[in-house]
Amino acid sequence: MKISVIGCGYLGAVHAATLASMGHTVVGIDVDPAKVEQLGRGAAPFHEPGLDELLRDGRSNGRLRFSSDAADAKDAQVHFLCVGTPQDKTSDAADLTFLVSAARTLLPHLAAGAVVVGKSTVPVGTVEMLRGVLARRPDVLLGWNPEFLRQGTAVKDSLVPDRLVYGVDGGRGAAFNPSTGAPLGVTAALDAVYEPLLRAGIPRLVCNFATAELIKSAANAYLATKVSFINAVAELCDASGADVGELSEAMGLDPRIGNRYLHAGLGFGGGCLPKDIRSFRSQAAGHGVAAVEDWMRLVDAVNLGQRSRTVDLAAELCGGTLAGRSVTVLGASFKPDTDDIRDSPALDVADRLAAAGAHVTVTDPKAVNHAWRRYPRLRFETSTGRALEGAELVLLLTEWDEYRQLSPSAAGGLVRRRVVLDARNVLDADAWRAGGWVVRGLGTNAGMPTGGAAPATTAPATDRVPASRAR
Repeated sequence: MKISVIGCGYLGAVHAATLASMGHTVVGIDVDPAKVEQLGRGAAPFHEPGLDELLRDGRSNGRLRFSSDAADAKDAQVHFLCVGTPQDKTSDAADLTFLVSAARTLLPHLAAGAVVVGKSTVPVGTVEMLRGVLARRPDVLLGWNPEFLRQGTAVKDSLVPDRLVYGVDGGRGAAFNPSTGAPLGVTAALDAVYEPLLRAGIPRLVCNFATAELIKSAANAYLATKVSFINAVAELCDASGADVGELSEAMGLDPRIGNRYLHAGLGFGGGCLPKDIRSFRSQAAGHGVAAVEDWMRLVDAVNLGQRSRTVDLAAELCGGTLAGRSVTVLGASFKPDTDDIRDSPALDVADRLAAAGAHVTVTDPKAVNHAWRRYPRLRFETSTGRALEGAELVLLLTEWDEYRQLSPSAAGGLVRRRVVLDARNVLDADAWRAGGWVVRGLGTNAGMPTGGAAPATTAPATDRVPASRAR
């Protein structure tokens, strides 16, 4: 099929590349000429494992190209709207400006019988609004196909998804021929797009527009609830002497609960979960559903509270004050395997430490180039070894594999005080303590020494940790 993807940010670039890998002819449209040029060279403007290879493959076989001219989408049979829907600057609601603009820009270039399908995460009622934008083209079909990508695994999530969801006018009852059962309209078009996935047995759910619009936000709200729940329990564990790691392990063995997203730590960030739960809350308020509104407000508050709690623990480990202390932060991206720093808990905490008077050095395998311009009072290093030199406190805030695998003795040869706050609860605490470190986590530290108990480093300065790769 001939397909266009409107908006080539994170979602659009991945979607365009994976559709081309399925054998479709795809054009990606974006208003940013620099982004178009970079994607056209086969290089993603952000870090996502496996994406550059797909972009290069699509370029070499001629099935994938990018353009800043919407007219280049005119021959496409299916058009996917993949533009951003960020949080509004003045409220918790989603900002649909880019989505409406994309639909209006596409309108003059739609062929007769074309199918326009939204993929962006949107509030209920968005499809009806877009129907108004497309009103003068009654021959054009409109559908919704929400995305479920996770940064760091987006290519796999696109090629081997958990499920496909189609939102169609009239819902499931209108999606199939009542006599033959054959798919109709948008359902038939999307079945043709995803034919390799359906053939592989990926489940497909057809529903009405409201369900398709709500499902991504509802899913993210549930995941955020699990994260905030276990983080709230972690605080109770610290207060009571329990260990949240052992507790969550036991809870996760219950098949009704499961262990996914039940790992206590610094909490979530990024460009999706925070703004999606706030949009979900705003939608609930707009429909008068106070229970969901209040629930999402608490989930958000617990998540943000983890950042304040981490700063307070850092001050405790420095004897009560951060002023003048040399602090090293491991991690800048909001999660590992991405260079995305949007609403990064790690950078938020690092900036708060600096505001409290600490001398903060931040390192990250991929995100330093994005972060240093936005956080001028922080010092950045691409080398883990250089970042650790002279530190009086180390905070692990993004759980990159290279930080999980750090040698306690090698790291001890670089720091001034062997004190680490593992805010992601991923280090082998026993091994680090055996190496002379004071180790604190969130919800895992009953009976552990703090503050002045931290020993000074005695390891030789030549015992170096490997430097991370510079970007």
